[in-house]
Amino acid sequence: PDYAQVARAHTGASVEVRGKLVESKGSGQKWEVVAAEFKVLGEADATYPLQKKGHTLEFLREIAHLRPRSNLFGAVFRVRSRLAYAIHQFFQAKGFFYVHPPIITASDCEGAGELFRVSTLDPLNPPKTPEGAIDYQQDFFARPTYLTVSGQLEAEIFACALSNVYTFGPTFRAENSNTSRHASEFWMIEPEIAFCDLSGNMDLAEEFVKYLIRDAQEHCAADLEFFSKFVDKDLLARLAFVVDRPFQRCSYTEAIEILTQSGKTWEHPVAWGDNLQSEHERFLAEEHFKCPVTLYNYPRSLKPFYMRVNEGEPADRQTVRAMDLLVPGIGEIIGGSQREERLEVLRENMAQHHLSEKDYWWYVDLRRYGTVPHSGFGLGFERMLMFVTGVGNIRDVIPFARTPGTAEF
Repeated sequence: PDYAQVARAHTGASVEVRGKLVESKGSGQKWEVVAAEFKVLGEADATYPLQKKGHTLEFLREIAHLRPRSNLFGAVFRVRSRLAYAIHQFFQAKGFFYVHPPIITASDCEGAGELFRVSTLDPLNPPKTPEGAIDYQQDFFARPTYLTVSGQLEAEIFACALSNVYTFGPTFRAENSNTSRHASEFWMIEPEIAFCDLSGNMDLAEEFVKYLIRDAQEHCAADLEFFSKFVDKDLLARLAFVVDRPFQRCSYTEAIEILTQSGKTWEHPVAWGDNLQSEHERFLAEEHFKCPVTLYNYPRSLKPFYMRVNEGEPADRQTVRAMDLLVPGIGEIIGGSQREERLEVLRENMAQHHLSEKDYWWYVDLRRYGTVPHSGFGLGFERMLMFVTGVGNIRDVIPFARTPGTAEF
C-alpha cells in the first residue's frame, strides 16, 4: 500500500482499503484485512473529538453530530431502527391500520397544560382584542394551536371506523423536567382498539412489550451483547426473565397498601388519591414484584376526562379504568385506559375537568353517533429503548435530544 496515504489516516478519517480478508492472529477479533491498496477518502484533523478512549455520555451529547460513530451509539441507533420496524410488523400482522394524527392541534389531550404553542403572530406586537387579550382570530389557524401531546383522540376517531388502529409519531411536552426519563420531544406508539375492555388492553400491552424484546433478542443479538458488556451486565438475564413470565397485575388501591406497609421512608409521602412517583413505581417493579407489573383502576381525580368511570366498585365512581405498565429500571413505559363511551358520563367528566364541549364537539360526536366500547394505550418509544438497551438516560436513545434549554442540533 501507499504508506504516504496511511500516514494521512488519522482517527476519524474515512478510507478505502482493498486486500484479502483473512483469519486474524490477533486477539479480540476474528478477521483482518491484509491491505494491497489503501486510500484516504476524507481526512480528519487532529482536533477530531472522538479519540480511541472512553468518553462520558455527557461529553458525547455535546457532539451529537459525531456520537453515532461511536460503538455505543451505533448499537443504540441500530436497535432503535430495528424496533421501529418491529412495531409496524406487530400491528400490521394483527390487522391494525396505521393512522397519522396531526402534529399541530387545538386540543390538550392530557389536560396538563404543558404545551408548545404554534403561532405566526408577532411576539413583540401581537394583535389585541378590545378587552386587551391576544386576538388569536388573527393567528394562522384563527385559534390557539399547539404541538400535539398525543395522537389518541384522533386515533379514537379512526377506531370508531376501522376498528383497530395505531399511531407512531413524535409528541411534545413543555414540561420543565430534567430527569433521565423525560424529554420535550419523544416518539409514541398509540394503538386504539374497538370492542376492547381494560383487560384486553392490558393483554395487548403485555404481548406488545414481549414481542419487541423477542425481536431485539433475535435481530440485535450482537448489539445486546455489547450493551451487556459495557452498559448493564444484567441486561440479557433481565430481558429473558421478562419475556418468559407473565406480568403481574395490581390495582392502584392494592399498590398504595403495599407501599404503605413496606416500611420504607419515601421522599414523596404515599396516600390514596395521590400520584405515584418514580420511587414508588420502581419499588413496585424492582423490589416488590421483581418483574413488570400493570397497575389499574386509578382514582378518577388523577386521570384525564376520557377514561371510563368504574361503577359498582367499593369506591363507587371514584376510580377509572386506567392502567400503567411499570418495568424494572425505568418505571412507567405504558399508560392507557378503557375510554368512556357513555355520552352522559363523558359530559360529566368534561364538566369536572372544566373542559368546554364546544372545544371538543367532534369528540362528543363519537359518543352521539354509534358509540362503541374501546380502549388504547401509549408506549413511549424512548423508554422502551432504555429498557431494551440498558441505557439509563432518555437523552441517549434519541438521535437529537430536546430537553429544557437544549436544542443545539
